[in-house]
Parts: sequence; C-alpha cells; structure tokens
Amino acid sequence: MKVGIPSEIAIGEQRVGATPKTVVRLIKKQGFDVYIQSGAGRNSNYSDEEYVSSGATILDSAQDIYEKTDIILKVQAVSDIEIAMMHKGQVSLSYLSPAQNLDILQKLADKGVNAIAMDAIPRISRAQKMDVLSSMANIAGYRSVIESANHFGRFLNGQITAAGKVDPAKVLVIGAGVAGLAAIGTAKSLGAIVRAFDTRMEVEEQIQSMGAKFLSVEIEEDGSTSSGYSKVMSQAFIDAEMALFSEQAAEVDIVITTAQIPGRQAPKLWLDYHVAAMKPGSVIVDLAASSGGNCTETRDGEIYTTESGVTILGKLDQLPSQASQLYGNNLCHLLDDMGKAEAWKIDMNDDVVKRAMVTYNGDVHWPPEPLPVSPQKAKSAASEEANSNIPKEAKSKTKSNSTVISLVLIAALLYFLGLFAPKEFMGHFTVFVLSVFIGWQVIWNVSHSLHTPLMAVTNAISGIIIIGGLLLTEHDLTSPMTIIALVAILVAMINIAGGFFVTNRMLKMFRKG
Repeated sequence: MKVGIPSEIAIGEQRVGATPKTVVRLIKKQGFDVYIQSGAGRNSNYSDEEYVSSGATILDSAQDIYEKTDIILKVQAVSDIEIAMMHKGQVSLSYLSPAQNLDILQKLADKGVNAIAMDAIPRISRAQKMDVLSSMANIAGYRSVIESANHFGRFLNGQITAAGKVDPAKVLVIGAGVAGLAAIGTAKSLGAIVRAFDTRMEVEEQIQSMGAKFLSVEIEEDGSTSSGYSKVMSQAFIDAEMALFSEQAAEVDIVITTAQIPGRQAPKLWLDYHVAAMKPGSVIVDLAASSGGNCTETRDGEIYTTESGVTILGKLDQLPSQASQLYGNNLCHLLDDMGKAEAWKIDMNDDVVKRAMVTYNGDVHWPPEPLPVSPQKAKSAASEEANSNIPKEAKSKTKSNSTVISLVLIAALLYFLGLFAPKEFMGHFTVFVLSVFIGWQVIWNVSHSLHTPLMAVTNAISGIIIIGGLLLTEHDLTSPMTIIALVAILVAMINIAGGFFVTNRMLKMFRKG
C-alpha cells in the first residue's frame, strides 16, 4: 500500500503529516511505500533530502500524491480543490472538525473517500497513543507559558539580588486539561506562583500535586462528564465564577485560558471588565482563540496590546518540528491498530475506528454513538461507595477487636507452653514473641509513603537484635555468649546506619535545587 503526504495549504499551518523519523517507521516497521510532495516539510524544518534518506519518494505535485496513493496523511482538513483530486476508496487521516464541517464530510462521502477525523478519536485508555488533541494541547500549554513570559518582560521567578528584590509572577490557569496541566507544570518550574481553576472537582488533586493552588467557588457543583470534558454550569455557578475571576484579575500577572468544548464555541470566561481590571503589562494567552476564544477581547491569529496595557495572545508558535513528530507518531499508532500494510483492514466494529471514521463507503458516520460505560467500573464505584458508608467508628472497633483476639491467642500459646517448658526457655520465648508482635504492629501501621517496607522491616528487626544483644552481653568479654552478642550488635548497627543513609539519599531526590 502507498501512503502520501501532501503539502499543507492552509494559511499559517507549519506542521506536516510525517517526519523523516515517522517515514522510517512507516516503511520499515509497517511495510508502506511513502510518497511526499516536494517541500511538504519545509515549514517544519525538514528538507526533501532528509525524507529521501529515510526511504521516501519525492513527487512534484499534490495531484501526483492524491492520484498515486491509497492513504493520505494530512494535518488540516482537505479543501474542495484537494477533494477533487482524491479517488474512490482512498483513506484520509487528518483533522476535520466534523461537527463544524458537515459539508466537507458530505463531499468526501460523495467522492467515496473513507475519512478518519483524528480530532474525533475517542478519549479512552487504549486510544491515548492516537490522541492528537492531547499531543498538541501538551505543546500549546508549554508554549503558552514561554511566550507569555516573553511578552511579560519580567522574571517569572522571584529573586533577591544586590540590586533589589524581584517578586515572583502570579499565573492563573483556567482549565486543567492536558494543556492546562502542561502550563501549570511549566510555569511552576520557572518559579512562578501558580493558581488554577476548573469546574471539575476531580482535577483538584492533580493541580495540587504540581504545586499550584486550586481555586474554587463556594457553590457545590461539579462540571465533570463521562466524556472527560466539562459540562455547561448553572447560572449561579457562573456568577460566582465571574466574581472569583474579578478578584484574581487585580492580582495575577499572566492568565492562560484553555477551556474548549468539542463541536461548540469556546465558553466566554474572561470578560471585558476582567481585562480592564488587570495591571498594565499583564498578559493573557487564549488557547481557545481558534474556536472563538475564552476572552471576549481575543483576536484569533493576532497578538495585540489593549489601551489599558494588557497584551492578549490569540496565536502561538506551533513548534512545528516537535508538533509534527508527535502528530506523526499518533498517525502511526492508528495505522498499527488498523493492521499496517500487510493486514490492512477498516474494522467498523473497533471502538476507535468506528467513532473516528466519519465517512465510510459513501456514507457520513457522524455523530458517533456514545461509548458504553464499563460495568466493572460501575461495580467498583458502587463497592467504594458502600465501603465509604461504613462509619469510621465501626472500622476502628473492628481493628481493635482483631488486636485483642491476637493478644488472647498469644497468651493462650504462652500458657500452654508454660505447663511443660523450662522456666529459662519461657522467659526468652516470651520476650521473643512479644518483640515480634510489637514490631509487626509498629511496621504494619506505618504509611508506605514514609519509607519502603524493606527498610521498615530490616530496621525494626535490627533494633530488636541490638536490644537482645545488650541483654546477653556479660562482663566477661571472652565468653562465647558475649562475643556472639557483640557481633550481632555490630551487624545490626551497620544495617540501621545503612538504612538511614539510603533514606537520606531518597529524600534528596525530592528536594528542589
């Protein structure tokens, strides 16, 4: 089978459907013949010579690419001119925005093209490797911080120098999806004070784990949905949200908005009075600019400064080389799942293919049917809910009862042995049993996040050995019992010292700087 990569003709698009590295994968690992239009990778800093070295064949025109290949790998949706060059049975993989471009879907269906919308890949675990939205959002989140720092014109991190003190910049990230989390991580690593807001309560721990402060309103309402995107919130929640943003507008230096809903205009979250309340020199980066923008003052594809001195970014550098590589990997993963060249198959029973294949055999397949909810997941949730309904007092009582039963059994064992065993043996055996029991109780009740179980066990045992060795040490240093006890104490001390040394090394791994 032949794969074709034409040049992108959309204005401002710098990415390409395949890089020299993904071409090698397409040819050597997947068995395709690859044809690339001359100059297709120029805007992504990939030359024709690099593609030839990777094994691709260079063709002069898009007409040749569309006529001679079976599968087309593109970034942006095909235009009417490109559809005219395509042929029946051809497979196209690209962005399509199917909810907004039903007319393009119909034209592709009429042409007999089997089109896969890469931006319609369902967000399920198996499809993460093909999720182009996540791949590109990760880049956008990173880039939003880098470019905002450039326009901000000041350090993001705080500094104390001989020339004076520089306060750290305050960054607000609205929306904690892939792009938002990437922005949080980048801003935090550069030393900024980061705050984040999201209507989905489930992301609070993710935000806090990255060192940012999670902002919330007093109204208890969760915006989570089964699709992973946020739902439209109630008017009361929106009013509280706007009030929160008004407070933040006067404090923060950089605002990064990432909220988008597939198939709809981006929600308006940062309004004109929020922009007016910001300090001169502040920066807004609107990652939803292409779908209408989260900020009412955003201009898609433009960077400008308002009269009040706030810079608003409606476009970002795509990092075309990196973005093309990630996008090309996503395409290769999907081709892997579809059987590669040897066992190529369009399986409309496959959950991923079925929902991303928006036109097939002359028909439009949009919108797709919803993915079924996993019964096992529902069962687990019910189990957790049932477990959470058990009162803490009941759990504590059960644990106490278990401890009492253990002690009773130990006492019964010691009493039974005491009827027959010598007095000296019973003294040592009692100390041994109680030491093991107490050591087990101490180790079992220590959180695993504090130390590894291996260190806990070895240090506890070593402590018991030292105590036993001290008790058995006699004044006569030449006696066999004293020598054995001293050796035991020495070995146990070495083990404990080594445990603390390793623990200290582990703690240093988590220290910044």
